[in-house]
Amino acid sequence: MAAAERKTRQRLLVLFWTLSSPAVLCFSELSFVTEPSDKTVSHSDHVVMDCLAQGQPPVDIRWQKNGAKLLESDRVHVLPNGSLSLSFVRRGGEQSDEGSYQCLAHNKYGAILSQRARLTISSISSFVTQPSPVVVSEGSVARFACSITANPPAIITWEFNQRALPLETERITVLPNGVLQIHEVKPEDAGVYCCVATNIASRLRSREATLTVNPASGAKPLMKPQIIAGPQNISASLHQTVVLECVAEGNPRPLVSWSRADSKPIDVFGARVLGSGNLVISSVKAQHSGIYLCRATTPRTRNYTIAAANLTVLVPPSLVEKPESQTRPRAGTARFSCQAEGVPSPRINWLKNGAAIHSNGRIKMYNSKLVITQIILEDDAIYQCQAENSQGSVLSMARLIVVMSEDRPSAPRNVHAETISSSAILLAWERPQYNAEKVIAYSVHYMKAEGLNNEEYQAVIGNDTTSHIVDDLEPACNYTFYIVAYMPMGASRMSEQVTQHTLEDVPLRTPELSLTSRSPTNILVSWQPLPAKLSRGRVSAYRLSFRTAADEQVSSVELPGEGENSTQHLLQGLQPDTIYLLRIAVSTRIGWSQPSAWSSHRTPKTSSSTVPPAPNLELEPLNCTSITVRWHPAPSDAIIQGYKLLYYPDGQTEGSTIQFHPQDYQYTIAGLDPRRKYHVKLLAFSAYGDGYQAHQIVSTPGCPSAPNRRLATLPAPDHVHGQTNSSSVVMLSWGRPAFSSGKPVSYSIRYGPVAPYNASAVRYLQTTEQTVMVQGLKSNTRYEFVVRLHMDQMSSPWSSPIYQRTLLEAPSSPPLAVRVALIEDDTALVSWRQPEQTNLVVTHYTILYASQRAWLAGEWQVLQREGSNTMALLEKLESGNVYMVKISASNQAGDGPFSNMVELPILRGKTHQGKNPRHTYTQTETAVFTDGLPFDEKSMTGIIIGVCIALACIIICIFILITKSKTRRKSSSSKMIGQINGEVMHIGVPPANQQQAQNAEVLVPMMGNHFIDAKGGTPLMINRSGPIFSSSQARKWNIFSSAEKRIPKKNQVVERGCFYEAGKTVLQYEEEQAVTSLQPSALQIFYRPLGESESSQTSEGSRDTGDSGNFSHDEAETSSPNICQQPYVCEDKRGPSENVATVNHGRISKREDTSSCVLNICAHASV
Repeated sequence: MAAAERKTRQRLLVLFWTLSSPAVLCFSELSFVTEPSDKTVSHSDHVVMDCLAQGQPPVDIRWQKNGAKLLESDRVHVLPNGSLSLSFVRRGGEQSDEGSYQCLAHNKYGAILSQRARLTISSISSFVTQPSPVVVSEGSVARFACSITANPPAIITWEFNQRALPLETERITVLPNGVLQIHEVKPEDAGVYCCVATNIASRLRSREATLTVNPASGAKPLMKPQIIAGPQNISASLHQTVVLECVAEGNPRPLVSWSRADSKPIDVFGARVLGSGNLVISSVKAQHSGIYLCRATTPRTRNYTIAAANLTVLVPPSLVEKPESQTRPRAGTARFSCQAEGVPSPRINWLKNGAAIHSNGRIKMYNSKLVITQIILEDDAIYQCQAENSQGSVLSMARLIVVMSEDRPSAPRNVHAETISSSAILLAWERPQYNAEKVIAYSVHYMKAEGLNNEEYQAVIGNDTTSHIVDDLEPACNYTFYIVAYMPMGASRMSEQVTQHTLEDVPLRTPELSLTSRSPTNILVSWQPLPAKLSRGRVSAYRLSFRTAADEQVSSVELPGEGENSTQHLLQGLQPDTIYLLRIAVSTRIGWSQPSAWSSHRTPKTSSSTVPPAPNLELEPLNCTSITVRWHPAPSDAIIQGYKLLYYPDGQTEGSTIQFHPQDYQYTIAGLDPRRKYHVKLLAFSAYGDGYQAHQIVSTPGCPSAPNRRLATLPAPDHVHGQTNSSSVVMLSWGRPAFSSGKPVSYSIRYGPVAPYNASAVRYLQTTEQTVMVQGLKSNTRYEFVVRLHMDQMSSPWSSPIYQRTLLEAPSSPPLAVRVALIEDDTALVSWRQPEQTNLVVTHYTILYASQRAWLAGEWQVLQREGSNTMALLEKLESGNVYMVKISASNQAGDGPFSNMVELPILRGKTHQGKNPRHTYTQTETAVFTDGLPFDEKSMTGIIIGVCIALACIIICIFILITKSKTRRKSSSSKMIGQINGEVMHIGVPPANQQQAQNAEVLVPMMGNHFIDAKGGTPLMINRSGPIFSSSQARKWNIFSSAEKRIPKKNQVVERGCFYEAGKTVLQYEEEQAVTSLQPSALQIFYRPLGESESSQTSEGSRDTGDSGNFSHDEAETSSPNICQQPYVCEDKRGPSENVATVNHGRISKREDTSSCVLNICAHASV
């Protein structure tokens, strides 16, 4: 038994050694002896990029330029030792040789890629900064600046009056960055200065600048020290020379000294002071990074001033942890780890045989790790870890050897999982069906089922068991499991996968509270949702408890765990200037968590003055020792003069206050303890005092060691920039992180209004470009934008937010419902509604009105009303004119369009009693202008219809004349038979006023109740009961067959008439006439009695404006025709005759018969 146990342990040791040790088989490694390096050459120079590799021959060398294969040519070729030769270099255009170069070495074991080498062609461009004229007083300081873009960096010298500047170290200083300083200026220093930039490419002279020296006026007064040119934030590459400038003035002359903000000593061996106070650091190193303080002090006093600048030393990447070569059996798992450091933080990429690796189901890449599961033969290769930043790249290689075995065991069978708790799942399986006796261990693999690119974990157990408990799982999550059986030199295939869900649990922790007072009697309590690891299930409710510090009675309120306002609550009706204690508890379906510790908050004092409201505060842990604080002001009329920030650890007293300028919106708190809870408070202050306070609690995370990190992140997009184009459009652009391969990437853009914050207003965009135009924004609104990168089913964190405010939008549409009502003989009331436009602010309205004659001359009268008014009076209007009125809205962004013109006729001699408007004119009829005169759409339609009716009537008359001539030839001479009991009557409504009298026309001959004899033909008797026809019938002509019925309306007079002549077509017509109508219809004009002039049929108003349709819709509806219920027709003895032509509201029907016709006229006036 002991021997068997010993044998099992030995096999287990062999398996662990196989899974974790480096390669056990010898192979000839492939490596570089010499790699290409950066070079700077002149145009047309000959250059050689070195590359030398060693390994088992044959070793093949190929070159890449900017990540693509480089083709050889007459000018570019590879030397026998693998180096790249360019006979002469070119600059500019597609044939430019500038770029990054890499050599690729290949043998039978695989391929490796060298580091990047940059080839730069020397150049010198135009000046970035040129000297400007300076006017100083005698004895003060003169300063000229000069900078240029050049490669290699140019050397800058100065000329004075076109001669080399004599350098007097006591007074004149030329800094390496090109700045010229002249202290204690003298009159002889006046003149012309010019800087000269020189490098191997060229030599350029700047424009000249004049120094004017004014003579000193008497004794110089005492003056506190003042820094006129302080140090600037600078980023410098390793081993560069850095200049921190500091020029100070004062009386007496101040002393300049330097120190570091972190109290570390300045490296005295690499730093020196140049001139009267400029700090120059030669060959900077990483330890030189930090904040430097320039202090100008008046001698023998405590008067001083300070200027600060941050020096960032950029460091190329270097590998802290390198991947190791491994030997793995087929179907096994290989893990490569790689850690790098540098400034900025380097990006980690993985290569296989010199080519970029793409993630798939088996191969997954994290920030510092490469994991290959279910290894196959093709995975046998050389893998490289590439760390890269703006300063360079570094690579390290490792070999993966795949061991094959023919008698592998089959996969484990019947795998099933059972949930034990919220963090543990029991796995069980059966041994392989084949070669189970060769199994020495099992490997359990598991990972989260939800999400993409989740990291896979592995646990190795002995062959003496077929079950295993996997713990340390997250609650309420789905996990996927599979099993692999191992033998000494191989592994089985993976088993079938099973998925199991962990149970929910009570929340592990409570959220951190944010406390803000918007008034002296309320507290806004808000918090962030708990992450899944802490909530341990779906949050069903929150319980918020509060009390005053002096009272033990606790009040509680329960809030739903999901919903629009599930992460905030406003406590109202509180006491001003009182300390309140608050805490929160969280619940899942399993139960309630322990309540949080009490958090204190003092409500503000009651004040009559307006102080700034609490800013909107956002806290984000930057790392385990730093917190990023961001804020933006809440909407208010108060003028903010600055902000005050304080923070302190939980359980300690408040610390000192940090004050910021009103334009500051971000600060980083550093030097904190890991895994510690901190209170952060922020308020804005104005001239009236401190505003309301925002209070949040945040916990710093732990500091995990880099190799133990599980989560993988891509670098976030950098250099996010926004530009506001209009009131609704913002253009965003950003930089893509540099990757060693051209993998497809996409981006998500999240944006929303900053204040007031509304989760439903947050929007997302997707794009594959590095620019996007965000449209549909609200005008005059401040928005927050962040960008995220997606690649290979991985996502980066959100970028740092940027803020852009959209422009104020001018009105894009005219005012609505413009109406003009005449309320006096010479006064009209104009009313309108505000244009329909979101977030529109109207500052004033402009009303233009003019008579028709003035309008044709372009002379408008102008009225302006404030944006809150939507009515105006038009006074002193002249009768007999038609006025044109239009309105526009305006604000600070500009003027909006004018509304359609509304016509207002002012009639002569018409008086109006009372204040009610006698007529209303609106803009519903859209104006059309023809030959300089206004016509609306209804007028044009009426004219067209009238013309059509007139043409139809002409055609009918011609047809009647033709028919009549034929009938006359057949019939005998006509005579009139009948008895006339009355006389011809004119039927109409007595004129109510002069206007009605003008429009009451006798358009056709009218007859009473007597009968007459028409000029021969068939006898026809006409009396009150109707016509009496003879028995003779004639042929019927059916021209029109129906007449339309109309419903009677008020104030209408309907006249009907019938022209009759034997043997001719009978025309019966119906005419409606409104009592208040000003214009005759087209038929009235067409059948007008002879001798009537057109002017007698048209009112003054209609003569001025034509058929302009000035009447409102209300009046149009009340003016509907009122006619006889049945149209009168000519009848014979047998019934209605078909020899009738009827004109009924513009429709003409015609019937022809040889019988006589009777004319009946009916006049109805509705009650």
